[in-house]
Formats: sequence, structure tokens, C-alpha cells
Amino acid sequence: MRRHPISLALLAVAVSILAVQTCRADEPAAAPLRTVRDFGAVGDGVADDTDAIQKAIDSGAGDLLFPRGKYRITRPIDIDLSQNGPVGLAGTGTAKIIMAGPGPAFRFRGTHKGTASPKTFEPALWEHERTPSVDGLEIVGEHEEAVGIEAGGAMQLTLTRLTVRHTLHAIHLVTRNRNVLVANCHLYENRGIGLFLDNLSLHQTNVNGCHISYNGGGGIVVRGGDVRNLHVAGCDIESNMAEDGPPTANILIDSQGGKAGVAEVSITGCTIQHNHLGPDSANIRIIGNDDSDRRWGHVTIASNVLSDVHVNIDLCRARGVTVVGNTFWMGFDHDLRAVDCSNLVLSANNFDRNPHYAYGVALQARGGIVLEECRDSTITGLHVNGVHTHPAGVIIRGGSRLNIGQCTILDCQNAGMLVENTNRSRISGCMIRNDTENSGPWTALKITGGEDNHLSDNVLGADQ
Repeated sequence: MRRHPISLALLAVAVSILAVQTCRADEPAAAPLRTVRDFGAVGDGVADDTDAIQKAIDSGAGDLLFPRGKYRITRPIDIDLSQNGPVGLAGTGTAKIIMAGPGPAFRFRGTHKGTASPKTFEPALWEHERTPSVDGLEIVGEHEEAVGIEAGGAMQLTLTRLTVRHTLHAIHLVTRNRNVLVANCHLYENRGIGLFLDNLSLHQTNVNGCHISYNGGGGIVVRGGDVRNLHVAGCDIESNMAEDGPPTANILIDSQGGKAGVAEVSITGCTIQHNHLGPDSANIRIIGNDDSDRRWGHVTIASNVLSDVHVNIDLCRARGVTVVGNTFWMGFDHDLRAVDCSNLVLSANNFDRNPHYAYGVALQARGGIVLEECRDSTITGLHVNGVHTHPAGVIIRGGSRLNIGQCTILDCQNAGMLVENTNRSRISGCMIRNDTENSGPWTALKITGGEDNHLSDNVLGADQ
């Protein structure tokens, strides 16, 4: 029996699209599914397929399939949602888009100026612009200014099962968007940022099940703007910093210069790690604005594994951050650093030095926790062990109204906990010991300066 040239996997995509196109008897039949080859695309990696793919978009076909091939383009494919109508670009993982010119391979332009509230939507938006999507494609940059996907003014942008490599930024979100979904994507080895929220207004964003690694300018980066409801879950995020580049992070949330800053963020169930060779590298870095109107914050960081950078979690001018149930190890400068923060809840985290991970440079990782000028915070149930070369395993400098309790601090060099010039705070129910051999002079709990502090029911000691 003669086989149809379209692949079975691509046929499955076509069938799934047809399933949602079924119409009633009194409705016109849906347009036949088209592929970019129907509009003249060659897909051999040599021919310039830009005009053919743009023609396919401008045709209003809507559903556009990319069969197996290498589609070379030299300028952005412009997708004007208000003119082109609903657009869905689909492949099965076998089609490669080669961006050989500057700018994004696909640029989505919408007109939504409202919020996510239904009452702010223009009727035309639901008819022409809602839920643009890209699924199952690989995008590879050949130009130093090539970008994978850019979107502005879009509503319900949905990006799934993508691989984006060797671009400047893999996904670049600009101006204003609402309700963005990024799922099951590989954003890998790009010169700039994996997912870049660039000084924009964006509420309701879910990033799930993605592999975001080896991007030189950061993994997930938010700079400025007005961003709310950002959720990152179940992702593997690794080594997103260049050894010779500026300081960055696997996840960087920077509210400086933004209209309203970044707030209502959850980062849960991820592995976030590597590498300490980038200058002042961090796994999660949150930076608030400089003014006193702290409309950023309300962040939950829970159930993650964090390792192998200069600072695993780095907080500056942050408010309302909850860090709970995480495993930290191999922080080369610190495991957790917080400066000028308030309303922190740090609870039930494990800060470990596992001797079985003492390979190579791991011995250089110092670990430890430092809080500077923090206030109105609760630190409970932390397990800290093996911090070395720092003055203490846990360092508290300045600040006030800190409730520190039920922590276990073991076998840290020099001292277990150091508290300097801190006021109106409480340390209770902690066990602080050093039972290592030949530990030398050691202090369990050292307090200098400050006033109106309360100590109770702590177990302090050493086996010297």
C-alpha cells in the first residue's frame, strides 16, 4: 500500500486540530489544513523560505503545519494578530527554523491594552487575537542578533514543546502581554536570556516543566515593568551565566526602574544549579526598587534543590518572601543572603555539606546564611551544618524584631551563630554545637551590641 508523504506524527497533529474544528451542519466547513510547503517553502536549509512562510501567515489559514525540514529565514515572520486572525504554528519536533537574520524568527503583535479581567476585552480580540500558539518546533539562530520568539500585546500566548538554541534571547516578551503559558520547552545554549520579561506589563504567567540551561545572560529574567502572578514549577534550570559576563542568575527578578515592580511569584519544585564560575552568580536573585513604596515581593520559594553558585538565594530590598522546604548545598559565598529585607519567613530548609559531594572545587564552597539590616522576620527550623571560613554558620548583622527559633546549627567553623547590633529580637530553642575533631577555638552563640533581645532554651556546646 502506498504511504502518504506526511509523517504519522504530523498527521496526529492534523487530526487533533481537525477534532476542534468540527462544525454544526448549519456552519460552513472548516478550511483544509495547510502546510508551509503549500505556500512554496522548500525546507532544505539552503533556500530562503521567508517569503513563503510570511505568505502562509498572511493568507489567514490560521492552522499552519511545518513538516519535517530545515526552514531558513532571513527576517522576522511578522504575525499581526488583528489582521491575520487566530494563529497556531505546529510541528512534531522534526521541523527546524533557522533564523539567519537579526530579530525574532516569529514576532507576534497584538492590540490588547486591558488587563486579564473579561470586562477589559474588546470583542474583536476574542475573534481575531486570542491564544496565539507555537508548538513542536526547533528554532536555531545563525545571526548574532537572532531571537527565537517575541511577543507584545498578546493575550493567552501559548508556547509548548519548543527547542530554541543559539539565539540572543530564546523567548522575549515586550511591552504588554497577558496570560502567557510556557510549557515543556528546551531553552538551551543561547547567548542572552532563556525567557526574558523585558520591562513590560505582564500578569498571569505559568512556566512549567521546562529545561532552561546554558543561557549566558540568565535563565528566567524579569527586569523592571509591572509583573504579577509569575509561577515557575517543575523546571530544571542550570548554568545560565557566562564565565566572562556580567553578574546574573538562573532566575533573576529585578524590580529596579519598574513602574510597579514584580510581585506574587512562586518558584516551586525545581532543580536550580550551576555555575560558580560566573561572577557573583546566583540561583535565585530578587532585587527590589530603591524607593520605600515596596509594591514588589510576596514571593514563595518552596521545595527546590539549589546548588553550585556563589549565592543560592540572594535577596535585596525584598518584602514578603517565604523560603520553605528547600535543599541548599555548595554555595561558594553563601547559601542564603538577605540585605535590607522585611517580612521574611525562612522555615524548614536544609543547608547541607554532604561529604560524599566533596569532589574537586566543592571543598571551596563556604555555605552559610547572612542577614543584614533585615527586620520583622521569622527564621525557624533551619538545619545548617559544615559552614567554614565565615565568622559563623549563621550571621545576623543589624536589623530588628527577628524571631529565630528551633534551628539546628552543627559543626560550623569559628562560631555557630553571630549576632551584631540587632535589636528587639528573640533566639530560642536552638541547638548549636561543634563536635568535629581539632576544631580549635569556637563559640556557639556570639552576641555583640544591640538591645532588648531575649534568649531562652538554647542548647549550646562543643566536644573540644
